[in-house]
Amino acid sequence: MITQDELKLLFRYVEGKLFRIKTVRNNAKANSHAGWTTTRGYRKIQICGKHYAEHRLVWLWFKGSFPENEIDHINHIKDDNRIENLRDVTHATNGKNQSSQPTNTSGVQGVSWYKNNKRWIAFITVDGNSIHLGSYLEFHEAVNARKNAEVLYGFHENHGNSI
Repeated sequence: MITQDELKLLFRYVEGKLFRIKTVRNNAKANSHAGWTTTRGYRKIQICGKHYAEHRLVWLWFKGSFPENEIDHINHIKDDNRIENLRDVTHATNGKNQSSQPTNTSGVQGVSWYKNNKRWIAFITVDGNSIHLGSYLEFHEAVNARKNAEVLYGFHENHGNSI
């Protein structure tokens, strides 16, 4: 496992990105943004044959140790590794700051239209349990129920926002 001192000998940090100080091979040249972007949108960096997530290395750079839990990208941008965009959180807390899903048709996470009864349904999932928040004739009422539940259950203010 790499240490903060070793990391700072190999890389320099600029606005959420780690740049190599020395060329280590043809595809890892000095002054280049280290690593690659995965299919899931995160940056990975190989150091001495081991792969590290760039956001975890940035955390190490600033905090002196790896995060205890998961790293949450506050603004939902997976390769925005500025320290002010990162927080060390539990899996449950990380789940309370997710982007809106592409399959969402209402525009608000946790609010759906049910054509059978011609009503808006509001729900929220907390600790793996889906909680029904009610059914409403008006869209804004369902949205209010969902937003109030997000506050009640400690969801991040960015939860449900699009990237």
